[in-house]
Amino acid sequence: MPFFHAVVWLDHHQAQLIQFDAEQSEARKLHAHSHATPQHGSEVRTQHEFFGEVCDALEGIESVLVTGGHTAQADFRHYVDKHRPALAPRITGWETVDHPSEAQLLALGRQRRQQAAAGLVTGH
Repeated sequence: MPFFHAVVWLDHHQAQLIQFDAEQSEARKLHAHSHATPQHGSEVRTQHEFFGEVCDALEGIESVLVTGGHTAQADFRHYVDKHRPALAPRITGWETVDHPSEAQLLALGRQRRQQAAAGLVTGH
């Protein structure tokens, strides 16, 4: 079933992605795959590949709430703006939260979606 809303919690190593509508949800986890090499920039390459996977998982989603730590959000936002600009307008909010449960994350996503529908939330 296609969903049009998503909430994602991320850090630099993993992401919890929940796609949802008013009654149903579907969760999945994504993990970064380390490429330990002596080359300079291998961490950046790993991070870019991971953030690319997160963006791919959000393909077709109309509204996305991104949550997580401040630094991870800033790095993801930079990646999106530079490498996936078509996703940027579909990100309807950024919120700093610390390791929520799946149920808490879904509740936050639904709450923010209802606020946006009521005109109480404005984008970035």
